[in-house]
Amino acid sequence: MSVKAIPDGYHTITPALTIRDAARAIEFYKQAFDAQERGVMKSPDGKVMHAELMIGDSIIMLADEFPAYGALSPQSIGGSSTTLHIYLDGVDAAFDRAVKAGAEVEMPVMDQFWGDRYGKLKDPFGHHWSIATHTKDMSADEIKRNMDDAMAKMAKPELQKSA
Repeated sequence: MSVKAIPDGYHTITPALTIRDAARAIEFYKQAFDAQERGVMKSPDGKVMHAELMIGDSIIMLADEFPAYGALSPQSIGGSSTTLHIYLDGVDAAFDRAVKAGAEVEMPVMDQFWGDRYGKLKDPFGHHWSIATHTKDMSADEIKRNMDDAMAKMAKPELQKSA
């Protein structure tokens, strides 16, 4: 039997998060996103060196911060520019569950021009999440028309004048 280049259960891309207090984060992700723990390896001092969680059909890896090795969390570097996206059934209930577990609302769940019911959250560890239920299949032309309509209805920010 030959070894598979991508192990069973994984996809081509698997996010790996560095987190301050990974053990607490594992419990948060279980509550917020119904994550299932696949395994946790701890260092002799009890820090999480590697953990894997299953959210839906996808795996995320996570570990505690290890500053001596350059592994820093969003809390240590002043934020994150990355958003993890989850598609699931019942986005409204999932969003509410995540907020009750401690996530901060960045954008409430709303129907979006591209055919998703979508909202954004920030977890207590500084990572950004968007969650959605796909509600309508549309062509690229339909999405473009819907986007143009949505942008036309948005308030235009005032241009700042230079002094």
